[in-house]
Amino acid sequence: MKRSSTDRKGADAPAPDAADVRERILQTASELFYREGVRAIGVDLIVERAGVAKTSLYRHFGTKDDLIAAFLRREDEDFWRLWDGVAARHADDPVQELEAQLRWIGARIARPGYRGCPQLNVAAEFADAEHPARVVATAHKNDMRRRLADIARRLGVRRPDDLANQLWLVIDGAFMSAPLLAKEGPTRILLATARALVAGAGSAAA
Repeated sequence: MKRSSTDRKGADAPAPDAADVRERILQTASELFYREGVRAIGVDLIVERAGVAKTSLYRHFGTKDDLIAAFLRREDEDFWRLWDGVAARHADDPVQELEAQLRWIGARIARPGYRGCPQLNVAAEFADAEHPARVVATAHKNDMRRRLADIARRLGVRRPDDLANQLWLVIDGAFMSAPLLAKEGPTRILLATARALVAGAGSAAA
């Protein structure tokens, strides 16, 4: 029997590239996880929205936990890409770097649809410190503290690790209070608090 042109087009159409399928799954899962929370979203909904077979999801990610961890690594890479771009522009001026970092973080908090830090959101859903997503979230927060400590040392304060911890708590507090701070102006609050903390930290040379 002669195939129709529609049948021939379907038969001749190239199979989706594996990388494209993986990206489609991850993009769909990331949007759902961030908007609804990871526990509220099942793999059936993800594969339905992504338009792929469930076997494809498990081929690329193994388990839902692996997919959650991949979502956080994706968020992690995006966050540090922005941070590193700012750091490169202010490599010789730690004061300007700190304020520039807080400005883009403040703008991030104020954007429409912002639901807080994804690392904190996911960590709050899993008590097990060994959960793959908790491991990624913990590494992200440790990296932030390390980067803030580097800025604090360049600022020449007496106790740079203390200042780094204080700034870290302020930033995480802003992430968690996003709905309220967006109304009050998160950038203004972040900058004012950071300036007060830096001024109170004193100079190591004093």
